[in-house]
Amino acid sequence: MDKIKQNPIVRKLGFNRIILFFVLILMYILFSVAIPGFSSMARVRDIFNYIYFLGFLSLGVTFVIATGGIDFSIGPVMFCCALISGYCLNSYHVPLALSMLISILIGLLFGVFNGYLVAYWRVPPFIISMASMNIAKGLASVFTKSQSVSWPQSGDAGGAGVFRNIVSVNGFPTGLVIFGAAALLCGIVLYNTKAGRYILCLGSNREAVRLSGVDTKRWEMLAYVICGTLVGIAALFFVAAYTTVQPGYGDQYNNEAIAGCVMGGTSMVGGLASIGGTVLGVFIISLLQEGILAFGMGKDVQLILTGFIVIAAVYADVLARRRKN
Repeated sequence: MDKIKQNPIVRKLGFNRIILFFVLILMYILFSVAIPGFSSMARVRDIFNYIYFLGFLSLGVTFVIATGGIDFSIGPVMFCCALISGYCLNSYHVPLALSMLISILIGLLFGVFNGYLVAYWRVPPFIISMASMNIAKGLASVFTKSQSVSWPQSGDAGGAGVFRNIVSVNGFPTGLVIFGAAALLCGIVLYNTKAGRYILCLGSNREAVRLSGVDTKRWEMLAYVICGTLVGIAALFFVAAYTTVQPGYGDQYNNEAIAGCVMGGTSMVGGLASIGGTVLGVFIISLLQEGILAFGMGKDVQLILTGFIVIAAVYADVLARRRKN
C-alpha cells in the first residue's frame, strides 16, 4: 500500500481522490444493475441538478472548514437568497438579472456578517452559524409573508425563464461546465494565491501565522465571504433546477455539503483542503441521494447514511493525523 501511495502519479492525483473516483464508478454500476432505468438520461439529469447547487455549497464551506471553522447556516441562507430574490422578481417586478444579483449579494452579506463576527469579535463559528441559520429562516419568512416562491418556467412569457440555461441548454448540461469552472477557480484561489495559502495556514497554526505579522482576521473573514457568495450562486442553481422554494427549509443540505467536503479530504480541524476531493464527494452524495430515491426509500434513510458518512470521514481524518504525528 505504501508503495502505491509513493507512486508519482498517485501522489500527483491524490490517493484519497483516486479511491473516491473508483467508489463513485462502483456505486453507479451497482445502482444501474440493481435499479431498472437508473442509467437513463432522466436519472442522470436529476443527479446533475442535485450536484449543481450542492456543489457550490460544498465549495464554499471548504474555505471555511480550511480555516478550522464551520458554517451550519449555508442551507437556510441558500433558501433565503432564493426566496427574497424570487419575491423581488415576482412581486416587485425587479428585472431578472438584478434579481439574480440580489441572490448573490444576500449570500455575500451573510458571509460578511458571519466572517466579521468570527474573525473580529471572536464569536465561536458554531454559535454564529446557528444564529445565522435562524436569521435566514426568519428573514425569508418575513419578507415573503411565509409564502412559497416560484421562479419562471422556461417557456414563460417575457423570456424570464432564460436563466434556466445555467443548468441546461437543449439537453446539454451547461451547469456541469459552470460548476467545473467554479471548482477550478476555487482550486486556483486556494492553492495558488496568497489568500488561499493564508486561509490554509490559519487552520494549521493560527498563532504562528499571527506572530509572523499576517492579519489573520482579514483572511479568516475572506473565507466566510467566499462561502457566502458561493451560497448565493447555489441558490440560483437550485431554483433553476427545482423552480419552487418554501420558507423554513434548507437545514438538510448543511450536512450533505459538509459530508461531501470532508469525504473529499478536507480536515475538520482545518489546515488541509481538497477542492478536487470536494467535487468527487459531492458527486457521491448526489448519486447516493438519487439511488435511495430510486429504491423507493425516503429522505430519512439518506439523512441516516449521510450522518454515518460524516462520522466515517471524520474518523479517517483523525487516523490520518495520528499517523502523521
